[in-house]
Amino acid sequence: MAKPLSAEQREVMEKLVPLVKRLPQPLRQALEGKMNLFFDQVTLRGINGLEVTEAMRLSIGAQACLLVVNSPAWYDTLRNVLVYPSAFLTGRGSHDGQFVHEGNHATLGESWARGPVVLSWDDALHGGLDAGDGHNVVIHEFAHQLDALSGHVNGIPLLRKGQAYAGWEKAMLDAYNDHGERLERGEQTLIDPYGATSHQEFFAEAIVAFFEKPKALRSEEPALYAQLAELLALDPAQWE
Repeated sequence: MAKPLSAEQREVMEKLVPLVKRLPQPLRQALEGKMNLFFDQVTLRGINGLEVTEAMRLSIGAQACLLVVNSPAWYDTLRNVLVYPSAFLTGRGSHDGQFVHEGNHATLGESWARGPVVLSWDDALHGGLDAGDGHNVVIHEFAHQLDALSGHVNGIPLLRKGQAYAGWEKAMLDAYNDHGERLERGEQTLIDPYGATSHQEFFAEAIVAFFEKPKALRSEEPALYAQLAELLALDPAQWE
């Protein structure tokens, strides 16, 4: 974790995931160390003939490690990330207690409770390149990995020491209910509409908004923002 990326790796990472350039310098150093730990533990495997390149590893690794850059949480059981060239077909249901995946027929990503994570490279690449559109399949799927560390994928992750469950529950449920009511009224929502599917999907989409639209999330849902900031030990609304 003390090992930095090479200058060449850093240049590629910053090009493919410009969000990392917003991090304060100490967090950027921590991110590089955790990425190296991630690469030591996790194998990225191309599917359907896809050859995983160094650039792919850096893009996916940077996005995945953003969630744990400043907290003790870690993807303890994850050993493999399966990467399809683009959206892939799946015949499974949306959630059966073992995994979560997005989409109906053409799927962008899956997250199994104890691994693996499955990603569409086209969508992982686009999510990293656009740091402000509120859509990021890598952050979304790795949010499910964090959620699963509690033993259940239900929108209640392992909270930080001293973080009260009652405060988490109220902030999440209030924001989730408000999100659903806005959609019923046909209003635009800051958090992706897919978050209304379930508590676990709302948790994942809220984390995407936390990183990609932090100032807007802090303004619109201050209690939710505060809980996520405490959980991840980050305050991206303050990043330049």
